[in-house]
Amino acid sequence: MPELPEVEVVRAGLAPAAIGSQITAVSVFDERALTRHPAGAADFVGRLEGRTFTGAERRGKFLWLPLDAGSDALIAHLGMSGQMLLRAPEAPAERHERIRIHLEHPTHGELAVVFSDQRTFGSLAVDPLVIDGRTSIPSQVVHIARDPIDPEFDDGAFRAALRARGSAIKRVLLDQGVISGVGNIYADESLWASRIHPETPANALSTQAVRRLLAEVRSVLAKALAEGGTSFDAQYVNVNGQAGYFSHSLNAYGQQGAPCHRCGTPIVRESFMNRGSHFCPRCQRRR
Repeated sequence: MPELPEVEVVRAGLAPAAIGSQITAVSVFDERALTRHPAGAADFVGRLEGRTFTGAERRGKFLWLPLDAGSDALIAHLGMSGQMLLRAPEAPAERHERIRIHLEHPTHGELAVVFSDQRTFGSLAVDPLVIDGRTSIPSQVVHIARDPIDPEFDDGAFRAALRARGSAIKRVLLDQGVISGVGNIYADESLWASRIHPETPANALSTQAVRRLLAEVRSVLAKALAEGGTSFDAQYVNVNGQAGYFSHSLNAYGQQGAPCHRCGTPIVRESFMNRGSHFCPRCQRRR
């Protein structure tokens, strides 16, 4: 599933093309791509055509494009395999194209935003905006915590949340109500970098360890962003259809059997929440 870096790469790619563009036409080819818009395709189209995008925002794994009235936005969740692609207006249909939004940009002219999704777990919707602190966010995102690269992320509140939880630190990192955008890949990488076993109880971590963990989370996310995210197959690509290459920089995730880059001990993989945890049994001893 796309995590924070992958979604941020898509948001940044959409921004210059979408902001200021008028929506001239919307085509819905598969209503399964509107599971987050229960009013259906006709309502979705009617609430978009003729409107103008005024921004491009993200929180965690959600991205949204605010609309001109200032009261709602086009929101996207990519699910497992969703893609937001920029295409020429008459470009042939993508293999798994579900929705096409035609735009007229004052500088770039005509273009199209294509939502393609092989597994159909992703969705678009038009969602009302609500006030959250000093910003407005879609109502579907209010339950999502700020992510660690958000300037308003509260480090102290995060440390307090960990002190109140006895569950495994990796489970807490994956809890979108505590910290958003850190999925399985970047949780494993951050825990490896901070030398913390994924099953360590969150409330057993010292203040110093939590600070180190947060610093490594931010460092890992920043490096992944610089390298365009992590792509293991053709399902995750940026708006131009290009793959990220952070997979070449992974130290723990997917590296089972390979020597740890610090100590040479083989990385192990253990079952965790219907997925896997990857760590070094020597560098990340459970204490």
